Amino acid sequence: MSDQTKPTRPLPGDRSQEADTERMVRVDHAGEFGAVRIYAGQRAVLGDNHPKAGLLRHMHEQEKAHLDRFNAIVNERRVRPTLLAPFWDIAGFALGAGTALMGEKAAMACTQAVEEVIDEHYEEQRQKLKGKDPELEEVIREFQAEEVEHKKIAEAHGAEEAIGYPVLSATIKAGCRAAIWLSKRV
Repeated sequence: MSDQTKPTRPLPGDRSQEADTERMVRVDHAGEFGAVRIYAGQRAVLGDNHPKAGLLRHMHEQEKAHLDRFNAIVNERRVRPTLLAPFWDIAGFALGAGTALMGEKAAMACTQAVEEVIDEHYEEQRQKLKGKDPELEEVIREFQAEEVEHKKIAEAHGAEEAIGYPVLSATIKAGCRAAIWLSKRV
């Protein structure tokens, strides 16, 4: 038997597929919750009469649908949600409101940065799943497409024109990656 055909044995400390899937559900649930709170913060500052109100409402409604689906998955699979939800509640709203206070382009930069990280995150999960959990894989594929749509909307509406865009974007991306790392574990 060559090295390529040998069955791989788990190493000490490796997680089971079930444990990996639980972490995926936990972090995705937390991420969708955070996204709902970001849009809530942006909409609270910009208001329903703002020229971008329709776009924000559209993206917010999609994120609410994502959260509803992950709420159901968490319950169906009996996955413990992240213990950091109270923090993500405040942090998400603050990020959305804070970027909206900086202007509509900064709000769009926030959306673009968050959705870029989430697109990468969902793609990584899909590659890990590859047929091991077709139901979850399909949910992730569908939501990933909508997150990419949000990113494109943000780009089309001036995300990269925000004052301090490179620093703002890099900071938000770093925060998202940290939130993903923490929510998988806590």
